[in-house]
Amino acid sequence: MATPVMADTAATTDSPRTHETAPPPLWGRLVVTIREMSRPKRTILLVEDETSIREPLAEVLRSEGFETLVAGTVAQALEQARREPDLVLLDVMLPDGSGFDVCRELRRDSQVPIIMLTARGEEADRVVGLELGADDYVVKPFSGREVVARIRAVLRRADAPEAGEDDRPLEVADLRLDPAKREATLRGETLELSRKEFELLQLLMRNAGSVVTRQRLIDEVWDPNWFGSTKTLDVHVSGIRRKLRDDPSEPRYLHTVRGVGFRFSSPDEVE
Repeated sequence: MATPVMADTAATTDSPRTHETAPPPLWGRLVVTIREMSRPKRTILLVEDETSIREPLAEVLRSEGFETLVAGTVAQALEQARREPDLVLLDVMLPDGSGFDVCRELRRDSQVPIIMLTARGEEADRVVGLELGADDYVVKPFSGREVVARIRAVLRRADAPEAGEDDRPLEVADLRLDPAKREATLRGETLELSRKEFELLQLLMRNAGSVVTRQRLIDEVWDPNWFGSTKTLDVHVSGIRRKLRDDPSEPRYLHTVRGVGFRFSSPDEVE
């Protein structure tokens, strides 16, 4: 049974304002118009097989100024992905396969932001999606306002310029991370990290020897206004540990500081 999209018409459509006594000042309107004209339209690929969800959600996205591509199958999704969208909204259940297959295939050669659309209570789906490299997830039923807010938050983070000092390579024992190349290696072997895993590892290694709070990790790697589950952070930390072959009971690199956050070993601690 399809889960309806609860569209927020007040947030996504231009309803007439019968009580407005005067139009906004001309200068204000000119500033807004110039801003919108100078900002390139972002393209969203919506992958959802349920017409009752896909069509109203696509309409919400278009009304919010996004160019919207739609797909209802794995095959269509991979075909549309060749058009290089700025973000992918990806349902888990598709008629010819799984959204996980699409996520896995996209992550072979692309870091396009991905937001998974999952059913309420399906925690396993959310965890698997994040481990495969998804950036975020939205639980059904959702409102148009929530989806648009998540999209903008993820795009803001993806667009954020990196400070110059972040380009310096970081090394702790056999682990080397090169921000300029977006590459991490362990004993000379390249680590296959998702974008969020890479950013988390970079922040932790840059603060090696010091505790980084959970809140700071969420603020800097996701968004200061992040309102998703903190489970997202735990899943990504677990993914990093697994790829570093780090035993959480006797960690070599990544230590949990309960109730506070995480600490990455300093070079002096690891031989």
